[in-house]
Amino acid sequence: MTKPSDLPSLIGQEVGVSRWITVDQARIDTFARTTEDEQFIHVDPEAAKATPFGGTIAHGFLTLSLASAMSYDALPPLDGVVMGVNYGFDKLRFLAPVPAGSKVRGRFKLLSAEAKGAEGGVTRWLLKHELTVEIEGADKPALIAEWLTMQMVKA
Repeated sequence: MTKPSDLPSLIGQEVGVSRWITVDQARIDTFARTTEDEQFIHVDPEAAKATPFGGTIAHGFLTLSLASAMSYDALPPLDGVVMGVNYGFDKLRFLAPVPAGSKVRGRFKLLSAEAKGAEGGVTRWLLKHELTVEIEGADKPALIAEWLTMQMVKA
């Protein structure tokens, strides 16, 4: 558990690394059906072999959607947290494709932590993390993002 009063001392530091998550073809196919994005580069291994990628790749948004699971693994909860919500992204760049069968993990660095006021005994904290999603064995990360979350903490 991290105390809200400790947040300023953590700014600029890596605060967690998630487990490796496998992005296999079944996961890619399920995501494609769910989002109605069934472009061949994601779902047709034979056709995808003829591309510069040499096979199917995960959707960028699939890789990004794993951020929540990565954060549950990697980030220590705030002491007294009632709930947290996704607040958005300041920056997001997809840097390298994730080939089917790859493993990815998230590295989190705390960039900022701002108390945004209290109401009803709960203080809202706006946290900004740099999220780097690494691909096992690759030189370049799949993505880098500045992710904002709002954490509601008992005052």
